[in-house]
Amino acid sequence: MVTNSQTQSEIPQDDNDWEAEEGLPQMEDQFIQKYMQGRSALIAQENKQRSDHVFRQMLSPMAAEADAIVAQIREEEAQTLWTHASEDQLVEPEDDPIWPGMMFAQSKDRMEKSRLFKIVRRLPKGALLHAHFDAMIDVGWLLEKALATEGMSIQSSEALCTPRALDTGVIRFVYSKLPSETSASIWTPDYTASTAIPLALAAKSFPDGGRFGFLAWLKGRCTITAEESLNHQHGVNAVWRKFIDTFPIIGSMLFYEPIYRAAIHHMCKQLLEDGIRWVDLRAAFTFQYRREYSEAADEGYEEMIRVLGEEVERFKATDEGTRFWGVRMIWTTLRSFDKRNIVDIKKAHPNLIAGFDVVGQEDKGRPLKDLTPELFWFRKRCVEEGVEIPFFFHAGECLGDGDETDSNLFDAILLGSRRIGHGFSLYKHPLLIEMIKEKRILVESCPVSNEVLRLTGSIKSHPLPALLSRGVPTALCNDDPAILGQGSAGLTHDFWQALQGWENLGLAGLGALAENSLRYAAWTDQKNRDWVKDVKDGAFGDGVRALRMKEWSVEWERFCQWIVEEYNLDNQSGMDE
Repeated sequence: MVTNSQTQSEIPQDDNDWEAEEGLPQMEDQFIQKYMQGRSALIAQENKQRSDHVFRQMLSPMAAEADAIVAQIREEEAQTLWTHASEDQLVEPEDDPIWPGMMFAQSKDRMEKSRLFKIVRRLPKGALLHAHFDAMIDVGWLLEKALATEGMSIQSSEALCTPRALDTGVIRFVYSKLPSETSASIWTPDYTASTAIPLALAAKSFPDGGRFGFLAWLKGRCTITAEESLNHQHGVNAVWRKFIDTFPIIGSMLFYEPIYRAAIHHMCKQLLEDGIRWVDLRAAFTFQYRREYSEAADEGYEEMIRVLGEEVERFKATDEGTRFWGVRMIWTTLRSFDKRNIVDIKKAHPNLIAGFDVVGQEDKGRPLKDLTPELFWFRKRCVEEGVEIPFFFHAGECLGDGDETDSNLFDAILLGSRRIGHGFSLYKHPLLIEMIKEKRILVESCPVSNEVLRLTGSIKSHPLPALLSRGVPTALCNDDPAILGQGSAGLTHDFWQALQGWENLGLAGLGALAENSLRYAAWTDQKNRDWVKDVKDGAFGDGVRALRMKEWSVEWERFCQWIVEEYNLDNQSGMDE
């Protein structure tokens, strides 16, 4: 609109006219170019501090080209798949926002259709360093296996005949030689508490949809549902209550020997299919392990550990398992020092026990500071018995800033933890960041877990980029995929989230994280001095760590070659498949 004080001739006809009239500097002007050069130099200087800087500098031409291709696909999908302009726009309500980096439960189905997901699925991911075995087996597979297992029965603390009882009643799965087929149904008021009902019978008689409804109900009891993961307004404690309640239900199925053996094979197969060739497992040893056809639980866990080693070796001996490197177990307990004789089991199975950890909701459990006397006693006992059981502590899996839970990070470092599980609050501690870098401690980051358990609203607000930019060694992990929504035991969802969510990462950044997992895996028992040297030497060392890193490097180059051949920037038909 022309004002009274302006004539038409006084109004610039376009931006170029206005810029010329005002003498606006142009991008090609020398002093603007000098500014841009200084800006680029500053960004490059900061990037030298990143934990993946050396890996990026060593990229082969093939890997660099693959990195560029993936960056272009990422940008293209951000403008198409993650908008209402995507191919299924007709079934997407316009008031339902779609954006790259949206919450995991909302984006999972869409991400699995993307080209990036296909690429990340094939990425050689090295080792999985933070995963809880009793949350690694997809619940659908586990329930079907339990239904097919002779003698499996279900019992409850009360009749499951009300909505409240169905939601919160204490249910367990047991092996029973003589389950009651004539007792009152577990779904009716006259059910007697703790009576073992044949599982197949209970499923068939489920009042809301029979077997299909039974499986849906049980899956809801054994997982964090999409709705629960999205209800962040309910806070951390609420979702943790549901999370903790899932483990005894799952464990009562999983740790019956026939199911346990099959689950080990199933897990190893899924890991290998997802590009993972080694796993440092955790399991909270509070469950009961039952041998086949036994109604009574073992008094200890030596047999359970023996079976783990036996089944892993059986899988490795199969045609499909020849490329799998193996499994070790980090013994864990629920934030109270485990009084069982870990040392004796370590001596019986030295190649299977890799370390010790305490788990559970940090905000509700005993802090590491309170456990210090027992931990020093434990260390002394290990020295006396001549065994190496190093610490791999969970720490900083919290929102606190300076409270006891947040301070677990100080104790984890002082107590010599070789890796730190989660380290979510570490970014608030500049001194600890420098100590972790100096001591070569790796952070086991679990982005999807941190979101579902309500520490962060989405991948976009996760603090890991702050650690990567400061040079903190990190590996991506999946934590509890069967419970938290990833489903399968692999890492593709967590890798995809990081790639799509953080602009500075890219394919090269994912490669650096995968390489880190091999550098910091607990391959063998080592004194701390030898561990630190081995980690520092990496692929240039002499032992199994160096060997595995070299083998992975060959896989990485083949993977990058596949990307270039499949999605070459000059081959637009490949981009559109």
